[in-house]
Amino acid sequence: QVQLVESGGGLVQAGGSLSLSCAASGRTFSTYGMAWFRQAPGKEREFIASISWSGGRTYYKDSVKGRFTISRDNAKNTVYLQMNSLKPEDTALYYCAAESSGWGMYRERLRYDYWGQGTQVTVSS
Repeated sequence: QVQLVESGGGLVQAGGSLSLSCAASGRTFSTYGMAWFRQAPGKEREFIASISWSGGRTYYKDSVKGRFTISRDNAKNTVYLQMNSLKPEDTALYYCAAESSGWGMYRERLRYDYWGQGTQVTVSS
């Protein structure tokens, strides 16, 4: 089993940057594909980015390509989301998630087995 704890959220002005972290428990973190999702008030949870077990493959939602970067450090059991050029529409609760195949290529929520509690990101205009 994997437990996930997100951190790094906060309030930032439009155009600013934030770096989110997701710390995982368990010795098998390096075998999981990892992803970031977000959920804004009144909207469904949506895929943002994902990464394979090795970090060799990454996938992004079109609207964040070039602004967000997902990465991982398997030695630290941590996955990161660097967010630059933030926009008010990026305001949401951000979740990290883990899936056991390791491929990290999935955009569907149901593919992910474990979820964190979320960290709030608020971008002011």
